[in-house]
Amino acid sequence: MRIIDKIEKAQKENTLAYSFEFFPPKTELGFANLVDRLGRMTQLEPDFMSCTWGAGGSTHERSLELCTTAESMYGLTTLMHLTCTNMEREKLDEALEQAKSSGIRNILALRGDPPRGHEYWTPIDNQFKHAIDLVKYIRQRYNDYFCIGVAGYPEGHIDCPNMEQDITYLKEKVDAGADFIVTQLFYNPDACVDWIKKCRDRGINVPIVPGIMPIQTYQSFRRMINLCNVKVPKNIMDDLDQIKGDDQRVKDYGVDLAVETIKRVHAEAGVCSFHISTLNLERSTRLILEKLNLHKQKVGHPEIKVSPWAPIHDPARLEMWDEFPNGRYGDSRSPAYGENTYGAGQVLATSEAIQKWGSPESEQDVANLFGKYIKGDISSLPWCEEMLQTETDTIRQQLTDINNKGFWTVSSQPAVNGAPSTDEIHGWGPQGGYVYQKAFIEFFVSDKQIKSLLSHLSKDSSITYYATNQKGDFATNVSDADAQNAVTWGVFPGKEIIQPTIIEKASFDSWKVRT
Repeated sequence: MRIIDKIEKAQKENTLAYSFEFFPPKTELGFANLVDRLGRMTQLEPDFMSCTWGAGGSTHERSLELCTTAESMYGLTTLMHLTCTNMEREKLDEALEQAKSSGIRNILALRGDPPRGHEYWTPIDNQFKHAIDLVKYIRQRYNDYFCIGVAGYPEGHIDCPNMEQDITYLKEKVDAGADFIVTQLFYNPDACVDWIKKCRDRGINVPIVPGIMPIQTYQSFRRMINLCNVKVPKNIMDDLDQIKGDDQRVKDYGVDLAVETIKRVHAEAGVCSFHISTLNLERSTRLILEKLNLHKQKVGHPEIKVSPWAPIHDPARLEMWDEFPNGRYGDSRSPAYGENTYGAGQVLATSEAIQKWGSPESEQDVANLFGKYIKGDISSLPWCEEMLQTETDTIRQQLTDINNKGFWTVSSQPAVNGAPSTDEIHGWGPQGGYVYQKAFIEFFVSDKQIKSLLSHLSKDSSITYYATNQKGDFATNVSDADAQNAVTWGVFPGKEIIQPTIIEKASFDSWKVRT
């Protein structure tokens, strides 16, 4: 079904409508568990679901499979993202033909992000320089078969600081054949309402669907707004700074903020359809709908399929087991395991990176950067987006010594034995619990040192290690390399033990690819 028909129906009836965005997890088990989660979230009755598309078609097969599964297994109308970043025309043709043969009728046409670390976006095919080129191409090849959506930016596009010019570009995309607009995430309803009015004043009359991303954790929120260059009102940051040590309160705040945003934009801009970026998690989305009186919690739990490899088999707790992702080493079985969990550090244009970190010419220059980061003289590294946490103070000198010996640390944590979950330094998760940590460190090391280092580590039976290089060589002293080793866990009232940080070969390999 064409999405535009559903959006226009909600607008005509002046009733709130909603849809969900997902992304393809990085692992097989994560994908399988997402399919199950998708089945549960189908019961929330969204108008449609969308699936993101990796730059250059890196998630081509998974994105298409997820959309096809949603259509065939659950009867969901799907919106497939499609970018022309690093995409040759042959790949675009293949993607569009596969979408059509799979019954997918809706495409979100995007330019996409620049390749990692590039100063500027450079097209592979000169026919596709901007999203408008993709819109025109789809219309030319398929006429009205596909319903086409495009992106809008309530706070302006990062590559177009002039708001009026950015709206001009948006109108050109609509005039080229776009049926509707989905906005980038935002946290300032006033900015979105004003932007929608400007769009209408400029003759953009197609439906606008605001993108809503509930805040899941304080750290992931900070990473996301930095990555997307999103402006956040001071009162929101002040509120979050007051509760950042309590993950449950942060989630609850995120739900309430999303509900208030939807209500205001609906009332003040007359918009009826909203697109919720789920980050592949389900609880916050369900709570938002319940607070908007769009979905009622059903008594009991319907018979649903649960993957045999899912960590939780109690339907009452299925939505909770991976609610507290912690850094890039989450549970690789989680549907939420992927780009938004393990991250890849900062992506800066070359000129910005030089301004921030200079131009290292030797190993010692690089070592000095790591040393400055540990001491707090610089706020980030390419692999570490924010300053070290307060808990690092207890091991800061040890980290300095380790880096001085040629081991450049990118992640670490001290041992913690039963700290209250409300502890200002080590606490996380809901109140009334206790949290635990194993001492952990992750670092870069020269291939000249690795052999003697592993030999030394092997002499201590209390130490486990994983080591890999760019070529894919892998070494570990763990008897079962695929076993999971929880290095952070928490015990909370009325909940099963939560293990947000897990070291295993699957997650280690996933992050290694991005370094």
